[in-house]
Amino acid sequence: MSQIKNYMEEVVFSLMKDVLSDINVCSCEKCRMDIAAIALNNLPPKYIVTDKGELYSKVDSLKQQFEVDVISALAKAAVIVKRNPRHE
Repeated sequence: MSQIKNYMEEVVFSLMKDVLSDINVCSCEKCRMDIAAIALNNLPPKYIVTDKGELYSKVDSLKQQFEVDVISALAKAAVIVKRNPRHE
Protein backbone atom coordinates (compact mmCIF):
# COMPACT_ATOMS: atom_id res chain seq x y z
CA MET A 1 0.00 0.00 0.00
CA SER A 2 1.38 3.40 -0.98
CA GLN A 3 1.83 6.23 1.49
CA ILE A 4 2.30 9.94 1.04
CA LYS A 5 5.03 11.45 3.20
CA ASN A 6 6.60 14.86 3.71
CA TYR A 7 10.23 14.00 2.97
CA MET A 8 11.41 17.15 4.76
CA GLU A 9 10.50 15.49 8.07
CA GLU A 10 13.08 12.78 7.36
CA VAL A 11 15.74 15.36 6.49
CA VAL A 12 14.99 17.50 9.57
CA PHE A 13 15.20 14.58 11.98
CA SER A 14 18.30 13.11 10.33
CA LEU A 15 20.21 16.40 10.63
CA MET A 16 18.86 17.57 13.98
CA LYS A 17 21.36 15.79 16.26
CA ASP A 18 24.39 17.25 14.47
CA VAL A 19 22.93 20.76 14.35
CA LEU A 20 21.90 20.73 18.02
CA SER A 21 25.30 19.46 19.12
CA ASP A 22 26.77 22.73 17.83
CA ILE A 23 24.23 24.85 19.72
CA ASN A 24 23.95 24.88 23.51
CA VAL A 25 20.23 24.07 23.69
CA CYS A 26 18.15 21.64 25.72
CA SER A 27 17.83 18.32 23.90
CA CYS A 28 14.87 16.87 25.77
CA GLU A 29 12.12 15.37 23.62
CA LYS A 30 9.77 18.34 24.07
CA CYS A 31 12.42 20.83 22.93
CA ARG A 32 13.50 18.62 20.01
CA MET A 33 9.90 18.29 18.83
CA ASP A 34 9.36 22.06 19.17
CA ILE A 35 12.52 22.71 17.15
CA ALA A 36 11.42 20.23 14.48
CA ALA A 37 7.92 21.75 14.27
CA ILE A 38 9.25 25.31 13.96
CA ALA A 39 11.81 24.27 11.34
CA LEU A 40 9.24 22.31 9.32
CA ASN A 41 6.81 25.24 9.42
CA ASN A 42 9.53 27.37 7.84
CA LEU A 43 10.49 24.87 5.13
CA PRO A 44 8.52 24.04 1.99
CA PRO A 45 6.97 20.56 2.15
CA LYS A 46 8.35 17.98 -0.27
CA TYR A 47 5.85 15.17 -0.58
CA ILE A 48 6.81 11.77 -1.95
CA VAL A 49 4.76 8.65 -2.57
CA THR A 50 6.30 5.39 -1.47
CA ASP A 51 5.29 1.86 -0.62
CA LYS A 52 5.25 1.14 3.10
CA GLY A 53 8.69 -0.03 4.18
CA GLU A 54 10.30 0.80 0.84
CA LEU A 55 13.75 2.38 0.88
CA TYR A 56 13.90 5.52 -1.21
CA SER A 57 16.39 5.32 -4.05
CA LYS A 58 16.83 9.07 -4.23
CA VAL A 59 17.02 9.81 -0.51
CA ASP A 60 20.66 10.90 -0.54
CA SER A 61 20.30 13.20 -3.54
CA LEU A 62 17.20 14.84 -2.06
CA LYS A 63 18.87 15.21 1.33
CA GLN A 64 21.90 16.93 -0.18
CA GLN A 65 19.67 19.25 -2.18
CA PHE A 66 17.77 20.47 0.91
CA GLU A 67 20.50 20.14 3.54
CA VAL A 68 21.59 23.79 3.66
CA ASP A 69 18.03 25.08 3.99
CA VAL A 70 17.22 22.51 6.67
CA ILE A 71 20.34 23.27 8.72
CA SER A 72 19.51 26.98 8.61
CA ALA A 73 15.88 26.37 9.64
CA LEU A 74 16.97 24.06 12.48
CA ALA A 75 19.49 26.59 13.80
CA LYS A 76 16.90 29.39 13.78
CA ALA A 77 14.33 27.14 15.45
CA ALA A 78 16.85 26.09 18.11
CA VAL A 79 17.51 29.72 19.00
CA ILE A 80 13.75 30.36 19.36
CA VAL A 81 13.28 27.33 21.61
CA LYS A 82 16.39 28.14 23.63
CA ARG A 83 15.00 31.60 24.37
CA ASN A 84 11.50 30.31 25.16
CA PRO A 85 11.58 26.68 26.35
CA ARG A 86 8.16 25.21 27.15
CA HIS A 87 9.41 23.39 30.24
CA GLU A 88 10.79 24.42 33.62
